[in-house]
Amino acid sequence: MHRKIFKNANIFDGVHEDVFKDFSFAVDVETGKITEIAQKISPAADDEVIDVNHKFVAPGLINAHTHITSDPNISTGGDKDVVETTVDAIKALRAFLKSGCTYVRQCGARYGIDIPIKRLITEGKIDNVPHVMASGKAFTMTGGHGDYANGGNVVDSPDEMRKKIREGLKAGADCIKIMASGGVMSPGDFMDEAQLTIDEMKVAVYEAHNKHKIVAAHAEGNPGIRNAIEAGVDSIEHGFYVDDEEIAMMKERGTYIVPTIIAAASVTEKGKETLPKWEHQKMANAMDDAYTNVKKAYENGVNIALGTDAGTPYNYFDMTTPKELEMMVDRIGMSEFEAYRTSYKAAELMKIDDEYGSIEKDKYADFIIIDDNPMEDIKAVQQTDKEVYISGRKEF
Repeated sequence: MHRKIFKNANIFDGVHEDVFKDFSFAVDVETGKITEIAQKISPAADDEVIDVNHKFVAPGLINAHTHITSDPNISTGGDKDVVETTVDAIKALRAFLKSGCTYVRQCGARYGIDIPIKRLITEGKIDNVPHVMASGKAFTMTGGHGDYANGGNVVDSPDEMRKKIREGLKAGADCIKIMASGGVMSPGDFMDEAQLTIDEMKVAVYEAHNKHKIVAAHAEGNPGIRNAIEAGVDSIEHGFYVDDEEIAMMKERGTYIVPTIIAAASVTEKGKETLPKWEHQKMANAMDDAYTNVKKAYENGVNIALGTDAGTPYNYFDMTTPKELEMMVDRIGMSEFEAYRTSYKAAELMKIDDEYGSIEKDKYADFIIIDDNPMEDIKAVQQTDKEVYISGRKEF
């Protein structure tokens, strides 16, 4: 077995709050998995030894809410055709990887192109990108959030939902995204409007779970949040107006929340002069409630998973994932450890935590190398020239 041995590493493994100082770990070059973690590892003759020089090694970030086919400079991705959209999506993935994201979950893609992109990555035809969990197009109602050209699968009954979900799964979707409420970026609705019905969403959940896939629900306000929880979704995306009863329901059922607070902050802080007034105002009205309610969910033990909604206005692919961790500390009140753990929670939500999300034996060697200790200051992850590895192979 040919190995790479990384020595003199200060390891934050994503599981323990303590950093393991001056440790070593070995990676099987063929499988890309970690075979040993120890204070010292004696190399064999054919092993490659890499000196980390006492820098900090931490798990690659897992972002559970991304939109690689959207353009942060415009609200929906504009009028780009499928070719330009594909090229931009690959650039977005490379920006994610450079920022330290080694796995992303798509939550709706224009043209459904994340599915063939995922296939081409698996076949080795696209490199320098993170792992991708592909969703294809999101599912919405006529006139609902996400009902725009090439953007969503429009369904208006349980039977239509069943048919479209089955088609999406047949096409290769790894996960399903549904719209339970209105949203910020759609001009004709508001967060307090329910969209897909409970019965329609229950069909989506049944069909997805039957194929061992997970379901994410866009649900910013009520009654959409409550409807999605009752339908049995795996995660509530955004959840800005989640209330006490829903928090209790989510904790009881194990429902995750992916708050994407960097997306909300980007709209309110950077879009006042450039975005449509209705779009900026909807988010500005919700901002304080969003911080308060997500913090309450966290304090009451709801699973919080890392996600950014990257691709939405001013929410860029190259840095907002590390910035989301900073906001978890500053705005939600998490410790550095708890903030970084939202990345592991994303792996749990995506059901990939048996092989990804932490630096442990028998998991893939997806990690970053940074100069400073993220357990002392979470902003250490924002280092722009960090080293990024996937399966023990240096990508940046």
